[in-house]
Amino acid sequence: MAAFLFVAHPVPWRSARALITIAHEGGHALTALLTRRTLKGIRLHSDTSGITLTKGRPTGPGMVATAAAGYLAPSLLGLGAAWLVSSGYVALLLWAMLALLTGMLLMVRNLFGLVALFAVAMAVFALSWFADAGVQVFFAHLAAWFLLFGGVRPIIELWSKRRRGRAPYSDADQLARITPLPAGFWLLLFLAVSVAAVLGGGYLLTSRWLPLPSCTAGRAVR
Repeated sequence: MAAFLFVAHPVPWRSARALITIAHEGGHALTALLTRRTLKGIRLHSDTSGITLTKGRPTGPGMVATAAAGYLAPSLLGLGAAWLVSSGYVALLLWAMLALLTGMLLMVRNLFGLVALFAVAMAVFALSWFADAGVQVFFAHLAAWFLLFGGVRPIIELWSKRRRGRAPYSDADQLARITPLPAGFWLLLFLAVSVAAVLGGGYLLTSRWLPLPSCTAGRAVR
């Protein structure tokens, strides 16, 4: 499966990870707005890292939701994409993606982030405007699977980095500082949600190809 190879193989993952970072930072940004925090800006870097700056109370439900949203966003977006694709709303998915990317473009605060977001937005626009239905369906499936699989790997990477003491300011550590729950709990929560999204999204994307259970209709015998 192409999406799985993009995530599992280290060579394509180095570049493809930037797409997951866009979803990650977009999750922070959207949740900040939904919880009435002030969104100050988004920065995307060439090493596939990113940062979203918000202003508001340093603790409380809004800050917790905003901090937790990053690692959950790719998986939840993938699950939503899987539902739209399986329901036949491919065009709606593409336009929703374009709307989210456009919103992020308005808040990006560095040149690399601007170029990266613009390139992805133009690719989605071209796909939604010029590609035929079959091509749109193919790439919509690819995007859904990529988000589902791609949501898992950064959590595993973060777990490995924290074991070596290399990520003291991660989202999980920030959550540990503003809640009574340790960083390990948040990592387990991120992983559980992402795996559940893979299972749920995978079912949605493959259920249309599964054989229906056979049933026999009764016939009157004369």
